[in-house]
Amino acid sequence: MTQTVPDPHTADRTDDVAALADLHRHFAAQRHAVRAGGAPTAEQRRAHLAALAQVIVGNRERIRAALSADFAVHPGGFADLVEVAGVAGRALYAAEHLDEWMAPEYRDTDPGLYGTATASISYQPKGVIGLISPWNFPFDLSLGPLVDMLAAGNRVIIKPSEYTPACSALLADMIAQAFPADVVTVVTGGLDLAKEFPTLAWDHILCTGNPEVGRLVALAAAQNLVPVTLELGGKCPAIVAPDAVTAATAAQIVGTKLVKNGQMCISVDYCLVPRAQLSTFVELVLTHLRERVPGYATSADCTGIITERHLQRLLDLVDEARASGAEIRTVDDAEPNRATRQMPLTLVLDPADDLALMREEIFGPILPIKVYDDLDDAIAYVNDGERPLGLYVFTDDDAVADRVLDNTVSGGAVVNACAVQGAIPSLGFGGIGNSGTGRHHGIDGFREFSNPRGVVRRGAGDLIEVLHPPYDATTDAVVAAALGVDA
Repeated sequence: MTQTVPDPHTADRTDDVAALADLHRHFAAQRHAVRAGGAPTAEQRRAHLAALAQVIVGNRERIRAALSADFAVHPGGFADLVEVAGVAGRALYAAEHLDEWMAPEYRDTDPGLYGTATASISYQPKGVIGLISPWNFPFDLSLGPLVDMLAAGNRVIIKPSEYTPACSALLADMIAQAFPADVVTVVTGGLDLAKEFPTLAWDHILCTGNPEVGRLVALAAAQNLVPVTLELGGKCPAIVAPDAVTAATAAQIVGTKLVKNGQMCISVDYCLVPRAQLSTFVELVLTHLRERVPGYATSADCTGIITERHLQRLLDLVDEARASGAEIRTVDDAEPNRATRQMPLTLVLDPADDLALMREEIFGPILPIKVYDDLDDAIAYVNDGERPLGLYVFTDDDAVADRVLDNTVSGGAVVNACAVQGAIPSLGFGGIGNSGTGRHHGIDGFREFSNPRGVVRRGAGDLIEVLHPPYDATTDAVVAAALGVDA
């Protein structure tokens, strides 16, 4: 199940020769700096993380303004929470734990064979990393992963989305304020840059986008055997158990769906609720909308859909569902506003599985509500699709929660809430299968962008020479001792 809206990185744009030249120039400069400078010390890495946190906080108002410019409407409070405080918090967390992350991890050795030798994993920088970031969280999904990359001692070139030109321009300015270009820099451009970026001989690439783009990036990177981390989203389900058809559950699901007006890769894509309780659940959702967020679709809290074309796609999904006979519900018959690109939360009740909104990642304020008769049917329905980036289960029964978690596979999961797995700095975040590969955040991100080099330091009293020819009686004795047999 994939999102069919063309990703920013494959959108048709004017060729930009200057952007290609900038990309190659910065790449060469960073590769030279890696060879000349070696791995940065812990103190240097902490300085980079501090500079990043400082520039994020110092540009808070500009970040708010840029988001409003690109989305038409964007809530300032949410920008502060995620795009500013979230990134700064990740930087401070990484700086606090950097010494323990960088410390060698010692592994067991056989003293009978290796004497006093030591064996350890030493985490070293990979080198120069390419970071392809999306439009929906222009700062969090650029600078958040940058935290992990800098903590691991790398140099980074960021390619932001051209769907958010104001945010991309500000991102480039902020990075230039905080870092020399041979440490971190930003390149912006059109289709040619998007195609060229993953073809370079990076030491690692991170791409956040959709599965179609992820495949293109992975194929291009494979030509140079470049490892990739892919964050690709998908259809994240919320399974509501019979005991959890409550106002509290509706509040969690609706609240998450309203974040960025559904334009979030770990938003709830669809719900699964007991058939007998469908009408109850729908009324709980509508009541929450009326009482908790009245007038949401025309308020400053309702983020605009990123482009008119994206808005039209969402409206087409609803029209197709309506034409199929599915029941459509909104609060007080709220309507989209094309001027601000704001759209109300739209419920689609028990839609057919062949509709586009059930085959594609929705990425907007549409909530299909499917019904099930038995919990095993809900689990099977999830398992029949691609493995999602996030899975949410609502129940007060731990055995039920464990039953769902034990019998499904997803990048992350939450019980009795949604999407918070992406907000915890210490918790590795990523997908599986169609929803992505690899992890970032915290120590998992540090390791993702590090080379775990095995290091052996020879000591005394070993029998290493027994591994070398000639193989004689000493060899036989060592083998006999290892296998517990007669020589």
